[in-house]
Amino acid sequence: MFITIASFLFFTGLVALCTILMTRTHDHSSSTGYFLAGRKLTFTFIAGSLLLTNLSTEQMVGLNGAAFKDGFCVMVWEVVAVLALVLMAVFFLPRFLRSGIATVPQFLEERFDSGTQVITNLIFLIAYAVILLPIILYTGARGLGWMLNMQELTGIRNETTILWLTVWFVGLIGASYAILGGLRTVAVSDTLNGIGLLAGGFMIAYFGLQAISGQLGDGRGIFEGMRILEETQGDRINSIGGPDSSVPFFTIFTGIMLLNLFYWCTNQQIIQRTFGARNLAEGQKGVLLTGLLKLLGPIYLVFPGMMAVVLFAGNSDIKPDTAYGTLVREVLPAPLTGFFAAVMTGAILSSFNSALNSTTTLFSLGIYRKFINRKASENQVVRSGKVFGWIMAVISMTIAPLLAGQESIFAYLQKMNGIYFIPIFAVVLVGMVARRVPPAAAKTALLVGLFVICFGYFVPLGREEGDTLIFLTSYIHEYHFLGIAFALLLVIMLTIGAIKPLPEPWVHRHSGDVELTPWKYTPLAAGTLVVLVLLIYAIFADFSVLSS
Repeated sequence: MFITIASFLFFTGLVALCTILMTRTHDHSSSTGYFLAGRKLTFTFIAGSLLLTNLSTEQMVGLNGAAFKDGFCVMVWEVVAVLALVLMAVFFLPRFLRSGIATVPQFLEERFDSGTQVITNLIFLIAYAVILLPIILYTGARGLGWMLNMQELTGIRNETTILWLTVWFVGLIGASYAILGGLRTVAVSDTLNGIGLLAGGFMIAYFGLQAISGQLGDGRGIFEGMRILEETQGDRINSIGGPDSSVPFFTIFTGIMLLNLFYWCTNQQIIQRTFGARNLAEGQKGVLLTGLLKLLGPIYLVFPGMMAVVLFAGNSDIKPDTAYGTLVREVLPAPLTGFFAAVMTGAILSSFNSALNSTTTLFSLGIYRKFINRKASENQVVRSGKVFGWIMAVISMTIAPLLAGQESIFAYLQKMNGIYFIPIFAVVLVGMVARRVPPAAAKTALLVGLFVICFGYFVPLGREEGDTLIFLTSYIHEYHFLGIAFALLLVIMLTIGAIKPLPEPWVHRHSGDVELTPWKYTPLAAGTLVVLVLLIYAIFADFSVLSS
């Protein structure tokens, strides 16, 4: 246990020290320096930060937990994400950088009006406070608790107490990174932790296969482990989700695709680092490199969950959200367990501090400077973000432990994300492609979208036998429901635009803040990624599950 804790503290401290040394001379006092890293990010830092912001414990713990339950088909969240990243590089990023914005609501203000900006800002802030930030902390605490065996380490036997303590420990460290350092600190620490996370993720896959080989085979190594995994999980190594899985195949073309498009193309938490790109070419290279790295995701985000099924078969104590942490603790040598726990802590901090940094950006530039103090100096704007960041951190640390008891935290995250993902993405997309649609259409779509999705999720329509509540999503898969809601919002906006269009089409002017020459290999790289996605699906596809 001492070696585990020592290696954990060493790697965590090393990343913190390197981050401080690499960012100590950078501008943290101006709004551009604090919120956009001075618009100096190169493609390596953009890709590293994008990848690790995404690869937090809601991915490592949550997606492996989903694989533990449903099998390989949950790799859809990694592979389809590549298509969204291609669209981000080719279509969305050039338009965002043309505006020279720091937040998505700022783009909507430019395209529509300040009312649309305020509504979108408030939606983001509320969603991050009660959905995203608490889930990051909860999954992080659960993963660390099982990896480091916190009950034995602390002598505290109450699991709830351990959960609260771990949430606050991680939350306070993450808040310090985000609030004191700004986007540059977040991007650098993300990249350093990302290197460790990728190495650690592949180590888990390697040692997991070794353990399967030793426990169920002749101990000849990873190829024997792969043979046993295929033999015991063969029917679950399928890229096609059956009707009873959490990701039925046809939902790829509705809710799953839409959730990925919002996440990678319009989610402030993710795309803020692309707004800090030195130029469009660096931004495109960073986004497409992220897409390439995402194709490796199933190796460390899906297969370990399936390995846990094989290794812990018959152990009823292993649940989806504890499977990955248990696997790490059981298969890694003690020094590597500490290292990987440190990497996981970095992943938690990355997603938490990225979301928190985006939250402070949204508040300071969209609320404080616009309505609270219009004459605020640069220092006052930055200081307002830091104060608000601490408030949001405390709220999220209080809510996080209350999430205990969800059957699949990853499925819960995607469901709750749909509430605000779909309306915002619909408004951004229509705003870019339909230049006569008026502000009234955008505000209507945002409010109607929130109402319709919340109604479908939470308003009971009746009861079945046994007093089970019936919701609209009881009759239609929730991802298909999101697709229908999205189509409805498009129709509403385009109809309003046809009835009462803008007198003149909106002109998207170049702000001059970012150089917009595209990377010359963008079409080739984007096309290659699309082909690779199709090949992965074809290689692992068994469509017979659709008829069962």
